Amino acid sequence: MKRWFGRRLPLFILALIAVLYVHFEWDVGRLSGLLPAAARRRLPSGFRSPRAVTAVTPESRATTAAPGRRRASGLRLEDIFISVKTTGRFHGTRLALLLKTWISTTKTHTFIFTDTDDDHLKAEGYNMVMTSCSPDHSQQALACKMAAEYNGFLASDKRWFFHVDDDNYVNGEALVATLAAFPQDGDIYVGKASLYKPITAHELMEGNQTREVKFWFATGGAGFCLSRRLAHKMSPWARGSRFQETSAKIRLPDDCTVGFIVEDRVGVPMVHCPLFHSHLENLMLLRRASIPHQVTLSYGLLEDKLNSVELKGSFSKEEDPSRSAKSVGQSLSNHEKKKCTLESGSRPCTACYTR
Repeated sequence: MKRWFGRRLPLFILALIAVLYVHFEWDVGRLSGLLPAAARRRLPSGFRSPRAVTAVTPESRATTAAPGRRRASGLRLEDIFISVKTTGRFHGTRLALLLKTWISTTKTHTFIFTDTDDDHLKAEGYNMVMTSCSPDHSQQALACKMAAEYNGFLASDKRWFFHVDDDNYVNGEALVATLAAFPQDGDIYVGKASLYKPITAHELMEGNQTREVKFWFATGGAGFCLSRRLAHKMSPWARGSRFQETSAKIRLPDDCTVGFIVEDRVGVPMVHCPLFHSHLENLMLLRRASIPHQVTLSYGLLEDKLNSVELKGSFSKEEDPSRSAKSVGQSLSNHEKKKCTLESGSRPCTACYTR
């Protein structure tokens, strides 16, 4: 008996090691096929999901995004429908700051959606889109403007839809570099969540019933992007007046409604990207060296204190209280010599992921 056990003990140990190894490989997500094929298609090359990491093979190395691969998409800033949401009372303040800074370089393909006619801005050649929406900040008014933005994009020939608010600074070069890293014919919804978990909503159903739904959404205050293919798939719930109807069903504002349609209705996960920023986060924590890589910045009040990026430049806080327009523009201009985005080969959005 002892002799029989001694001969089989090494085989038993080898079998146990093999079982433990397979179990470990399964846990860390390196076995092929662990990540669903649909999810793999949605993630651009070089982007990772926190839930799983696909195996690295010679074939996958060959298809990983290389420095020149983004430019191979041929994406230009002119291919992006830049949509700015504003209201009449901010034409002379928030909007005026944007017109003097980043919009001055994107004028032809930036569309300003407002609720107040402005003959002066029209005469200056800006693409002013007068909506019939209320000037207040209600769920209905916000959904009304987003519907106008979405329908405006569908009527255009642009490849990407990019929404921002009138308190955002847009870095066009970083925007192009980020979107060029995605499959141009894919279903892409990219932005930054303002919550640490999916939002919970209760969709109104027939017979006064409700259905609990959970989904991620990209906060409109940081800006978000939709690919044309995905935007078309949203049509049954967003085209024409349907966007407002969908918003009313979940009783949530515009950016939440976009997330609901994309994730719950179309079934495409949001891509979370830390390069988009709103006034809801502490912007003073952004490192100065990283600012040229950010897609959007913002400003506002946080805990009754001015919340903006910290920059040193020719403009004082009195001249540029937002620290997100003149000073940032100057910082990006000074940084241009370093070729920090498209031409350097750095991948600005490698931290993007789905959940």
